[in-house]
Amino acid sequence: QVQLVESGGGLVQAGGSLRLSCAASGRTFSNYRMGWFRQAPGKEREFVAGISWSGARTYYADSVKGRFSISRDNAKNTVYLQMNTLKPEDTAVYYCAARSRENSGSYYDNRQYDYWGQGTQVTVSS
Repeated sequence: QVQLVESGGGLVQAGGSLRLSCAASGRTFSNYRMGWFRQAPGKEREFVAGISWSGARTYYADSVKGRFSISRDNAKNTVYLQMNTLKPEDTAVYYCAARSRENSGSYYDNRQYDYWGQGTQVTVSS
């Protein structure tokens, strides 16, 4: 069992930046591949970014590529999402998710993830 707690959300103007954090507890963090997803009102949850267990490989949705950066610190049991040049369409609840290192399924598929945080709200004003 892994517990995930997101933080760092808030209200920011368009063009601004935020850094989300997701702290994990319960099991060896490096045993998990991690992802960030988001869900806007009335829309389905969508993939934002993913990172391999070692941090060597990262994956991004086209909509955030070049603006967002995912990273992890296995010593701190934390994964980060640095969000730059934010746009109003980035407004959503952002969720951290974890799946076993042995699960080689697509990072983009939310059904591949076993554990989820409670989410943190990001609001970008125009």
